Amino acid sequence: MKKDKLRKITSMETKHFPLGSSENNRFVNLIRIIFGITCIVVSFYWLSFNLKSLKNDGSLWITIVFLSLFGLYLIWAGLGKAYRFIEIGRDRIRLKKNPFQNAVNMESHNIERIELYPLNVIFFHKSGKRNLLRFGTTFYETNEKIKDEIIKFSELNSIQLDIIEEKL
Repeated sequence: MKKDKLRKITSMETKHFPLGSSENNRFVNLIRIIFGITCIVVSFYWLSFNLKSLKNDGSLWITIVFLSLFGLYLIWAGLGKAYRFIEIGRDRIRLKKNPFQNAVNMESHNIERIELYPLNVIFFHKSGKRNLLRFGTTFYETNEKIKDEIIKFSELNSIQLDIIEEKL
């Protein structure tokens, strides 16, 4: 029985989990891009229309900057660049927790220990660096699947795993 369990653990394939909404079909992405372009067009219209008027205050500039940045983010998300995920493989974990940064590769031989909390995971590296992954409360089933895979990963690679239960 123990050999079967070991065989299942050693044949671990790469598992991919989205961190957040998994609405990434073409229609949703097209709508995001259209709304992003609309936000940018409206912000430029307000900029050109209100520069001609005598009334220029701070709230106008805040609105224009917000609409422009929000439009750029929607276009970025529509192109698939803001997708957040975690991939857990046999000997490495890829984590992209921020839509504006690249994915972080964590090799098993560089991970010293892992602390598993109910709503987050902390990866401690041998170099002293830490990576924190915070879970949301919306996608509870996905969070539990990620935790199960992290437990399998730590068992397979002999990484110290501390499961910490917090009382709320």
